[in-house]
Amino acid sequence: MNDDRQAIPPNSANAGAGDLIQAERNQLSRNEHIKEASGYLRGKLAEALLMPASGAVSDDDGQLVKFHGMYLQDDRDLRPERMRKKLDRAYAFMIRLRIPGGVLTSKQWLVLDEIARFYANGSLRATTRQTFQYHGVIKSNLKRTMKAIDGALLDTIAACGDVNRNVLSASNPYQSKAHAAAYDLAKAISDHLLPRTGAWREIWLDGEKVVGGEDETVEPIYGKTYLPRKFKVVVAVPPSNDVDIFAHDLGFIAILDEVGALVGWNVTVGGGMGMTHGEPDTFPRTADVMCFCEPGDALKVAEAVMTVQRDWGNRKSRKNARLKYTIERFGLDVFRVEVERRIGKDLVDPRPFRFENNGDRYGWTEGEDGRHHLTLFIQNGRVRDFENGPQLLTGLRHIAEVHQGEFRLTANQNVLVANVPAEKRAEIEALVAEHGLTAHAGTLRRNSMACVALPTCGLALAESERYLPTLIDELEACLAGHGLAEDEITIRMTGCPNGCARPYIAEIGLVGKGPERYNLYLGAAFDGSRLGKLYAEDVHASVVVATLDPLLGAYRAERGAGERFGDFLVRAGHVARTTNGPDFHERTGALLGAAAQAG
Repeated sequence: MNDDRQAIPPNSANAGAGDLIQAERNQLSRNEHIKEASGYLRGKLAEALLMPASGAVSDDDGQLVKFHGMYLQDDRDLRPERMRKKLDRAYAFMIRLRIPGGVLTSKQWLVLDEIARFYANGSLRATTRQTFQYHGVIKSNLKRTMKAIDGALLDTIAACGDVNRNVLSASNPYQSKAHAAAYDLAKAISDHLLPRTGAWREIWLDGEKVVGGEDETVEPIYGKTYLPRKFKVVVAVPPSNDVDIFAHDLGFIAILDEVGALVGWNVTVGGGMGMTHGEPDTFPRTADVMCFCEPGDALKVAEAVMTVQRDWGNRKSRKNARLKYTIERFGLDVFRVEVERRIGKDLVDPRPFRFENNGDRYGWTEGEDGRHHLTLFIQNGRVRDFENGPQLLTGLRHIAEVHQGEFRLTANQNVLVANVPAEKRAEIEALVAEHGLTAHAGTLRRNSMACVALPTCGLALAESERYLPTLIDELEACLAGHGLAEDEITIRMTGCPNGCARPYIAEIGLVGKGPERYNLYLGAAFDGSRLGKLYAEDVHASVVVATLDPLLGAYRAERGAGERFGDFLVRAGHVARTTNGPDFHERTGALLGAAAQAG
């Protein structure tokens, strides 16, 4: 063990996190004190809802409300005008749902559509967490919105905050049995690791407060202070890495036998995307493949991994609190031994597996059970009716009115119309055509993602969702000029370094640095298994295409058979290979000078 690593915490598998850190309370981050004093996530939220003078909540309650699935935001486009008029900011809430595996019934879809039109900004935003979120819900409509969500047998509990968040599952069920097993595991983990506090129903649905609400048994897994930071779990079915398993804290990779039956799961730990500009002790990291577990042990492994992070994670510095930093401090071997101790058995080494991509399969596929599944491209996840464009909100509403199967959201912000009987396929196709839901999108656009960024995200330094489509227009012309129009290349953009759209594992990653300026990352793997490397810093939006153009030309002229763009850039020496973690910040920049680092 390295000298700078913390001592391994005591045996604590059955203890709450609040007890374990009591001796160090004076050194804890502010959020830890807020959580401990909150009465299991109640705070003063109920009182705040009765105060109409402000559309906001206090700073402390702004932290607690995240555990209920919300963020307080304001429209940043309106800030200058409202400041001139001496008005308060245009506050509203973003509300994110918890939808394990992204599976919805048609009836649930119709309720969510109605909420979008009556209480939000007229759109549903599919996220990279395989769920929906609403924007623009004002404080006076919060309880109405939450009651409508509850009426659809859905909730927003733990969609944000320092807890296990929405659990992702492989979304395209063409391998029907394996995907069913993946969804079942995702749902089981989500249910098992769900916070037990009654605060959500008490505050938003006027439920009664549970007697003895301060008892430690309220949160037998989490304790009073929950986790040091957010915790993200995914379940993948090779050969598709559509959930980006290496970007998450905990992952399960389905291992199948010769006939496609599940024999167990490879377990990955320590992935994560967020970092802070200018602070090299923060970095994205791809997960390590730790072990293999049998199907019956998967739920115990999930709890053990999360509770080790609960007890060993850094509660002093939130920027270093994710599981990826815990793995870096203690090492994978030490971490695995503690997981094994908590589940009461040794785990075996991982089994072989292979991923081919981290995107979605568009169009129709037929499952092993004869059911049909249609994947629709939703640019940056924004489900709304576009003027002179696809009528996504209306079209999907009309499909939901007749569809007998399910809807599935993907981790790439797209939507599947799933489990369509053969005899209903023509009816679905007619509605898709009527509302322009399969309008042409080139290969680059189909492999793109963007976070929301401006105007609602308070962390955004630059545009993302509103700018990436325009940039892709320009890049498509560039690709066509090099004869690469049909080549699949992943491109992702975020407005800040938190990396919500997972840009660091895209072959072309753009991360906001300031207004119209981005850091450009290149050299990631097409299957999402390798991080990119900083190629050019603080690039103005106007010269992104000019920076990429000579690299695309070299790729067209010099690539090997079947070689992907990210692999080529590393192999040809344009950018260094990132191995993992802290190496992300080493050997940065354009190695061959093939493109100017524009200022």
